[in-house]
Formats: sequence, C-alpha cells, structure tokens
Amino acid sequence: MTNTTSGHRGRHAKVIATLGPSSQDPETIADLLEAGADVFRLNFSHGSHQDHAKAIAAIRNLEKETGQPTTILMDLQGPKLRVGKFQDGKTLLKPGASFRLDLDEEPGDNNRVQLPHPEIFKALRPGSTLLIDDGHLRLRVKNCGKGFAETEVVVAGTISDRKGVNVPDVALPIPAMTDKDKADLTFGLEQGIDWVALSFVQRPEDVVEVRKVVGERAGILSKLEKPAALDQLDTIVELSDSIMVARGDLGVEMPLEQVPVLQKRIIRTCRAKGKPVVVATQMLDSMIKSPVPTRAEASDVATAIYDGADAVMLSAETAVGSFPVRAVATMHRIICQVEGDEHYLSLMDAGRLETQHSSPAAITAAARQISQTLGAAAIITFTSSGSTTLRAAQERPDAPILCVTPNLEAGRRMGLVWGVHALVGNFIHKVDDIGDVAVKSAKKCGIGQDGQALVITAGMPFGKVGSTNMVRVVWLGDEANKV
Repeated sequence: MTNTTSGHRGRHAKVIATLGPSSQDPETIADLLEAGADVFRLNFSHGSHQDHAKAIAAIRNLEKETGQPTTILMDLQGPKLRVGKFQDGKTLLKPGASFRLDLDEEPGDNNRVQLPHPEIFKALRPGSTLLIDDGHLRLRVKNCGKGFAETEVVVAGTISDRKGVNVPDVALPIPAMTDKDKADLTFGLEQGIDWVALSFVQRPEDVVEVRKVVGERAGILSKLEKPAALDQLDTIVELSDSIMVARGDLGVEMPLEQVPVLQKRIIRTCRAKGKPVVVATQMLDSMIKSPVPTRAEASDVATAIYDGADAVMLSAETAVGSFPVRAVATMHRIICQVEGDEHYLSLMDAGRLETQHSSPAAITAAARQISQTLGAAAIITFTSSGSTTLRAAQERPDAPILCVTPNLEAGRRMGLVWGVHALVGNFIHKVDDIGDVAVKSAKKCGIGQDGQALVITAGMPFGKVGSTNMVRVVWLGDEANKV
C-alpha cells in the first residue's frame, strides 16, 4: 500500500477510480485512496443525488483526516439516444432486411421501431450509418424524411428494448447538456466538485456552453467520444481544461484499428497545449470479475503511460467490480513499473516540443533543465491558480512536482495532473520565505535527502495569475539556502 497522508506516491501518472455500488461506502473509499486512487469519479449516468452527496461527504471527510487535497470528478451523462420498446421485448433482424425507424410510440416488431429523437432524422442522409447496441447491429439509411428513416440491415442480430443508438458519420444538432445534465451540474457545483466531465462533445460550442455555467468553479474535462470532435480537435483542446480519450464510444463509432492511433494523436495534442489528458475505458476490464487482469490489459495501461497520459481511469472495475481496491493497486503497480523503465523518460524527452516564446514558458523549461542537471529532489511550484504547476507538468521533468498553493480548489484540481503533489496553506508572506517553505514542503512529503537540490518556480508578485517569472535553487539540509 502507498502512503496517502502527505507523502508523494512515487509515480507521475495518476489513477482515477469510479465510485459505485462496490465502492461508495466510506471504508472502501479510504481503501481506494490508500491503494493509489488520486481522483474519485462520480458517474451521473447512475445513482441519485443522495447517493452522490454521501460519496462526496465521505471523500471530504477523508480529505480532512489526511490533510491532503482530494480530487472529485463528476461525469455528466450527456444525451443518450435509444430506440423504443418492442412487442415481445426484442426481435431478430435478418441480413438485408428492411427496417424502419420512426416517431410512432407503438411497440416495435421486426419491421419497425420507435426512435424518439427528431433531431436524428433531421441530420440523417441516404447512406448514413446507424449503430445499435454498441455496434452489435448496423443499419444503412436508404431513404429518410421528417420523422422517419427506411434502413437496410447490414449487420444482423437481436435488437431489444431501449438499446442505444450511435450515428458515427453525422454531427447531430443536439445540445451539449440535457435537462438532466443541467440539474446534475447545478447539484455538483453546489457540492464543490473539482472537475466536470462533459460527455459526447462534438464541437467547440459544446465546451463554450458549459463554460458559461461552470465559469472558474471547476475544471472542464471534454470527453472525446464522437468522430466529429476530432475534426476540430485543436480548438476543443484549447477551450477545455482537460481531455478524456473515451475509447469505448470511439471504438463503436470508428473502426477499432483507428482508436490506438487516435489515442496517440490526442495525447500529443494535449501535451503540446499543456492540457491534462486521461485515457479511459476497459483498461482492466477483466478485473470486474477476476482478481488479476489479463497480460493484454496490463500492456494497454502501460502503453498509455509510455504515451505520456496524465491519468488512466478505472470504470466498472471499481464501480461494480468484485475487486475494486485490488484493481487500483494493480494499476498503481503497472504505472510504477513503466516509469521505472529507463526508456520511459527518454520517451518523455522525445515527446517534448519546442519551448513557446514566452517568459513563463522559458522559465519553466529552464527549471526542468536545472532540475535534470542537478539531479534535483523536486521542482517546487508556488501558485495561486495552478498555472505555474501546469507548465511544470507540461515539461515532464524527471523529478516530482510539488504544488504549493494557498488555494484549496487549485490544489484539488492538481490530482488529475501528471507528476504533481499538492500542498495547501498560506505559507508565503514575503519572498524570503520561499526557500524555507520549499525545504519544509519537500520534507513533509518525504522527498529528497540532505545535499539534494530543490528547484523553485513562482510568479512575482504572488497571486498574479500566469506570471511565472522566477526560478531559484535551494538545498535540502542547508539552512542558508544558498542560491
């Protein structure tokens, strides 16, 4: 198990654990934190507000006990497109058969069924593809109009009540948030969540719409699940605070062989823009029922870490699985093993882009170079908003990053960010305090030995957002803090 009270975990990439029936009691949440969970995800596709409120209270109580900022991610359900019901609960569709989708509420049969989403019919064109039940059935549109679509069954099988519908080759004119999402978001913000995951982002406007509601009260994590989003990837990343590679829905709406390539492309784009990126879906899926993952799953997690992802996520493995704590501990061990590989940091170096032409970027790049040259125990970032720390993480330094901030909300958001361990408190009153606070912070986290360097970055004057303009070196065990 890992020390969670104040010490650094000894790894850079983070672990997100989804809470659910298997894991939302206070005792299991504490065990998940101890096992290596850095972020707790609340999936608002399931559970009541009362359930989520209890989980949030348990996390915040644990935060008080440990003295360590703890990160909560709320995941909005987003628009769910589903067919209606059938006369017998299900029916068999045969290859090449004709099948009609319409707005009629009458139970369906092997000739037709309701699709209660007028917005889909408005967007469809002859030749469009409809995927049913996560792609297990595939329909091709032959003819369509207001409130109906005549299709041909391309991939046959059994279709049953309320199965989901994906429309991979069409940008649907649907809002970023449903009425349920808006109510959930209001609740989550009132509860003080740290990150909001926005589902089924298709266009930059979706992020802008949510930003109007969220403001700066939480970070916005855009989930890339629709091919349409990839056409405007750079802009969506720019407008978001973080990105999730949601491989499950991407794998439904796109050819499976394209998903690994897209995963790497999205990670590279996020790293270039300094935005945290999460890789999610079925990472240790067999651990829902098994105490150990498959070798392929372990390799899958390792690939995301080698690519430079900020975090990897467990979904059903911890929400409804039989071994939630073991799943987190397993992911922790895989990350540690990868990051201990001599090739890992060389890959991080190879993925580093040219330093941007700005003073904050130049200072942060210099801090990493100094840290590497001196074999520093840590890079200490003093920040109020977290921007200085995000720049340090973008550089992917060898050393851990300690985020020292007076802002609890900023400290909590750092749980999602590569290599960062946050300490919250009003430590700095004048510039001369920096060296002493840096040394005390490293010691509190159990980082470094006497004689090792600490590299400090900060913005002067303190509290001015985006003003990283100072780098300084101090030494552990040296009260003089020589420069």
